[in-house]
Amino acid sequence: MTVEAIHVGADEAGALRSVESATAVAGKGLEGDRHFHDEGAGRGQALTLVEAEEVEGAGLGAGETRRQLTTRGVRLNDLVGKRFRVGEVECFGSHLCEPCAHLQEMTRPGILKELAHRAGINADIVVGGVIRVGDEIEEL
Repeated sequence: MTVEAIHVGADEAGALRSVESATAVAGKGLEGDRHFHDEGAGRGQALTLVEAEEVEGAGLGAGETRRQLTTRGVRLNDLVGKRFRVGEVECFGSHLCEPCAHLQEMTRPGILKELAHRAGINADIVVGGVIRVGDEIEEL
């Protein structure tokens, strides 16, 4: 149950870049990412996670789902409504992160149906720190 990849981007339209680590700020998001909110992120808007197994099953490449963290070996849907740790960062699984029309525009028709209820989760960052590729994920 590990972090396989981290992707951040400057804006909604721009390409995401792969990084080895990112600073997670409680209540705000990942520094340098398009979803970072200086004034505070709304419920579930600080962090997005997706399973590598689902990304691969949909025939997409790393980062193409536009989720920040790609994980392996963990059923993310099971973390909704629960606290969990990603490396040193404590999170709370807020809700499913369903695929959107923007994802379909950037990939291919049919991806919305294909990834429904399997496109990852949104989470709040409760205790900040650094998230690194290779970090373990554990339910608290």
